[in-house]
Amino acid sequence: MLTAFSTALSALTADTTAIDVVGNNLANLNTTGFKDSTVSFNDLVTQAIGAVTGSSQVGVGVGVPITTMQFTQGAITSTGGPLDAAIQGSGFFVITTPQGATEYTRAGNFQVNSSGQLTTTTGELVQGWTANASVLNTSGPIGPITVPAGALAAPIVTQNTSVSLNLDASAAAGTSFSTSVQVYDSLGTAHTVTYTFTQSGTANQWNYSVGIPAGDTTPAGTPITGTIVFNSNGQLISPAADAPPVIAIAGLNDGASDMNVNWNLYSNGAADITQFAQASATSAQSQDGAAAATLVSVGLGNGGQILAQYSNGQQVVAGQLAMATVSNPVSLVGVGDNAYQTTAATALPSLGLPGTGGRGSVVGGSLETSTVDMATEFTNLIVYQRGYEANAHVVTTVDQLTQDTIALKQ
Repeated sequence: MLTAFSTALSALTADTTAIDVVGNNLANLNTTGFKDSTVSFNDLVTQAIGAVTGSSQVGVGVGVPITTMQFTQGAITSTGGPLDAAIQGSGFFVITTPQGATEYTRAGNFQVNSSGQLTTTTGELVQGWTANASVLNTSGPIGPITVPAGALAAPIVTQNTSVSLNLDASAAAGTSFSTSVQVYDSLGTAHTVTYTFTQSGTANQWNYSVGIPAGDTTPAGTPITGTIVFNSNGQLISPAADAPPVIAIAGLNDGASDMNVNWNLYSNGAADITQFAQASATSAQSQDGAAAATLVSVGLGNGGQILAQYSNGQQVVAGQLAMATVSNPVSLVGVGDNAYQTTAATALPSLGLPGTGGRGSVVGGSLETSTVDMATEFTNLIVYQRGYEANAHVVTTVDQLTQDTIALKQ
């Protein structure tokens, strides 16, 4: 009877642990990126009774339950949060504590601290790569990600321009047509480049003059001039694609550097200028410069990129999240704040970019929900409750039998 008593007590202890696990799972029903745990029971060694070994065996109870985290994929919910990220597939975000310890998490509800660094909601630093001078090097070591805040984007000097237009094949000699494009110098000042085309008096041939206003430079600049020639089908044949005219701009009055702007006459092998018997008109124009711009917003995009949006419409990759994969994630131990640390049994985590090396992809503006299923947990709770009650009844029964045995002496 004493064995039955200790056996029942071991079951009460095991069921208590199992109920604790269910309680923790239900408590984290709405915790971002939480992984539920399951309980595994195992019996203790049996004892042999009788002269013949193994002829009669009685167990001595249940051992301490083994709890295992289930790293299954949680549902991904769109939140619209600019710095929210969810992992679709395997892998973890890499974070470091204020004490410098490396941890791993599936919770992607990030924010920015007072130093402009990307952190978790509890202050751990998110690891990855930060762009330096607009150059992102993901082959170097990872570190805290610094998010740009209130910064000005330097102007981009225009190096190439193009205009798509048609010149009227039926135009009389001396007929002119003009169009213009704004370009930007090294200080971000805009200058208007005007393209003027004049029918030369020779069929399929136009003279051009390209320059900026005289007041923009000292001394006044001289427009570049030349001739463009079309074939009998209205297709441009001169200048050739490999010899674009260069617009030289020197002596800018605002003190900016001299400029040499290519006038590209071809795109993807096709000429941008045609000569058909239709009214002269511009259909498109482009240039690759930009004025200085203020930061408008910072967000986390698909693939784990930190994207900075500027007032001139320019979007710059300011950083990149790192991801880690662990071949045996069940060996990780939870340390709170949605984070895990490695143990002696954990395989070496592999760091890299999302979507590579078996790592999952990152979905921006979304979060991974908890994997806890309420129906399953309530079912388990009922089962463990019934087990506890049954073993409690064993204890009371053994106690009653013990009392009866003691009463035999009276």
